[in-house]
Amino acid sequence: MKKVLTLVAAFTASASVFAEELDNTAGQAVAAVDESFIYILKDRFIEGGAVFMGVVLACLIFGLALVIERIVYLNLATTNTKRLVSRVDDALASGGVEAAKEICRNTRGPVASIFYQGLDRSEEGIDMVEKSVISYGGVQMGLLEKGMSWIQLFIALAPMLGFMGTVIGMIQAFDTIEANGGVQADQIAGDIKVALLTTVFGLIVAIILQVFYNYLIAKVDSIVNDMEDASISLIDVMIKNNATKA
Repeated sequence: MKKVLTLVAAFTASASVFAEELDNTAGQAVAAVDESFIYILKDRFIEGGAVFMGVVLACLIFGLALVIERIVYLNLATTNTKRLVSRVDDALASGGVEAAKEICRNTRGPVASIFYQGLDRSEEGIDMVEKSVISYGGVQMGLLEKGMSWIQLFIALAPMLGFMGTVIGMIQAFDTIEANGGVQADQIAGDIKVALLTTVFGLIVAIILQVFYNYLIAKVDSIVNDMEDASISLIDVMIKNNATKA
């Protein structure tokens, strides 16, 4: 019995050591793969040439800067519209228009701003409230979409610069062929490789920015839909609480 227990204990210890070594080996392998990928990407980027690759990198940097700014702005612009409508309804019922305006003034986001403009025109009748809400809604939509055209520009510009680098690289390759009077692979391979690398990195930049751009468009559409629904709810709430003139 003691021998059996000794064998079981030894087997368990060996299994633990083997599992630990396996985890360490797997972690080192993953780290090596990540490190090698980064080095390969960096080397390929350097091989692509400083002129076009630098411009493509600038497109990525400026594009991501705009993307980050828009993400922060849109997240701050997101409001719990149902809760805001409920608070405005309660304020109109208890404290009138001024209490409701105070709530909107202390709430961030385009929906609260639209509510404030509508409540501010309450003395001019429901028609003027509707016009004010629609007009200021257009203003807020413009603020939500601000900077999106620049992101589109960088999405289009990055691959075009890559293609331009490709064309120039191919021209240089043909110039080499013409100068040597024949095709020698070792002499034109470098120019062709540079040409292809600029296209690859231009497409990578465009793909990255396009993914973020689609996310931003979906975010803007969601906020706009909330604005439209909330605007209708504001009119109904104001009519229910007799907050406007007939």
